[in-house]
Amino acid sequence: MRFAHIVPSGASSPVLAVVERDEAIAIPDLVSDGPADLQSLIESGQEGLLRVRRALEQPPAGVPRHRLADVTFASISNRPPLILAIGLNYSAHSSELGLKTDAAPTVFSLWPNSLTGHEQTTSWPRTLSESVDYEAELGVIIGAPARDVSPEDALDHVWGYTVVNDITARDIQFSEAQWSRCKSFDGFTPTGPFVVTADEIPDPQDLHIWAVVDGHTVQDASTNQMVRSVATLISHLSGTTTLLPGTLISTGSPGGAGYSRDPQIFLRDRSTVTVGVDGIGELTTHCRILD
Repeated sequence: MRFAHIVPSGASSPVLAVVERDEAIAIPDLVSDGPADLQSLIESGQEGLLRVRRALEQPPAGVPRHRLADVTFASISNRPPLILAIGLNYSAHSSELGLKTDAAPTVFSLWPNSLTGHEQTTSWPRTLSESVDYEAELGVIIGAPARDVSPEDALDHVWGYTVVNDITARDIQFSEAQWSRCKSFDGFTPTGPFVVTADEIPDPQDLHIWAVVDGHTVQDASTNQMVRSVATLISHLSGTTTLLPGTLISTGSPGGAGYSRDPQIFLRDRSTVTVGVDGIGELTTHCRILD
């Protein structure tokens, strides 16, 4: 199943919707007392998801359907208990940044103010950075609490998969010992537009991942090039931290970052960047630099 947070025409706030082809049905319209956001649906467990599945098989007569072309999208991850990001998880990316992939994963947190949705505009002051980069990433959303799980059991704890653009101010990244601030400007973590339930993705290590900036393909890879698989990452992280339902894990970016190109490519005023993962969707962000 595929879900999105949409703001229907005339509405003022986002609501969780199930997506079928080019239409969306708001969950509260489909299911009596149904969850209004993704976090609530995840916390309702398998029974909550089953209610939605059953209702979708025989939807109520006259249930409103919203064309995706007519709605606004909000971040698919809206109230995560934790946002974890993995750095240097593709050899090509770590090499192009001149950084070494360590014996253990490079882990940092992203701040919730950075979350935004598909087709939204992310802006930042020119005085803060003129070296803002894109990073296409596979996002993993935890469903069942994970604590000290084995790699073999790790994927059983995944609720679904989404697309993340881990936007990064490179000059700040290389001037500080930690990476959270350079990646957590307001709007620097677009997610969505969809989350696809785990049963729809049989192998998260067999997905095409890419990025297009201003009409030019700049990243083109496969998740099978990860240094550490999704299962390995979940196992590692759960060894010290209980991964609660709704936790978002951004699993790292392949090679092709703008910082390493010759000439370098950074996001400019009025740039448009689209990142995507096959089987999940395409996520577009519009950029504005404020003088």
